Amino acid sequence: CRMHRLVLLCVLATASVTWSQPHLPLLSSKMVDFINKANTTWTAGQNFHNVDISYVKGLCGTILNGPKLPEVVHNVDGIQLPDSFDPRQQWPNCPTIQQIRDQGSCGSCWAFGAVEAISDRLCIHSNGKISVEISAEDLLSCCDECGMGCNGGFPSAAWEFWAKKGLVTGGLYDSKVGCRPYTIAPCEHHVNGTRPPCQGEGETPKCEEQCIDGYSPSYQKDKHFGRRSYSVPSQQEQIMTELYKNGPVEAAFSVYEDFLLYKTGVYQHVTGEMLGGHAIKILGWGEENETPYWLVANSWNSDWGDKGFFKIKRGNDECGIESEVVTGIPLN
Repeated sequence: CRMHRLVLLCVLATASVTWSQPHLPLLSSKMVDFINKANTTWTAGQNFHNVDISYVKGLCGTILNGPKLPEVVHNVDGIQLPDSFDPRQQWPNCPTIQQIRDQGSCGSCWAFGAVEAISDRLCIHSNGKISVEISAEDLLSCCDECGMGCNGGFPSAAWEFWAKKGLVTGGLYDSKVGCRPYTIAPCEHHVNGTRPPCQGEGETPKCEEQCIDGYSPSYQKDKHFGRRSYSVPSQQEQIMTELYKNGPVEAAFSVYEDFLLYKTGVYQHVTGEMLGGHAIKILGWGEENETPYWLVANSWNSDWGDKGFFKIKRGNDECGIESEVVTGIPLN
């Protein structure tokens, strides 16, 4: 992300407000107090205690405004969308929809947002017959055209790779699940924990076109493919219709310093500088205290935010959340 600071600011209005504010140290209790006293739609707290700032910046591994996939426009005439939609209840026989993963010390969010939504969609579109965890490792390490591995990549290229080359299965770190489980260890956000401390970007794993010992079928036979990949127009009705009909999507947005401190409520940018682009999985939507939101899964472990999830303001392209939605349909 360090190379890609020149990204569209959320909304020029919020930018001008930000410039007039005092500079609050990153991850400080002063910033937490400032946000909570602003009394907006969300509450702040500490998620990262034992981390290097380079680690936090390294998590934002999405290059914004990258190559675009062709748009698919839904006909929304006469469609009745509910006020709230949670796919965890809509498709209860698809366990990956509830899962929170951990990208570790690597800017692989672009790959995580993709494989999380792909896993969900394989299950949804097969009516629960295909329930697998698609490998973040396989996408991160083997997609050369996706960008720079742990140093950042393009969500659109990730979906294209799935359609063209396919992706094998692979679970969380040390899970021994699937063909290629994730090999980058989760790191410890908290002061006294058992995981290693969080520091800068790690090395991108090597592309090994074989499964772990004892797993069958073979690497080539384990691949799951997309039939097509596409982007979704930035109107909220289009994104909602896509979620409602086909399941979770990947989106990218600008991460500001205050986002790191999110705990509960509906996030909107309050203070702090932009750190970089980040990709996530949008699941559904709703309203909280009359504020419309998107329901989102992050990949920073379940001890971040609201058990790993967050809500972000819906309908005004908050931090660019609605402007880079990509997805695809499975081949099965």
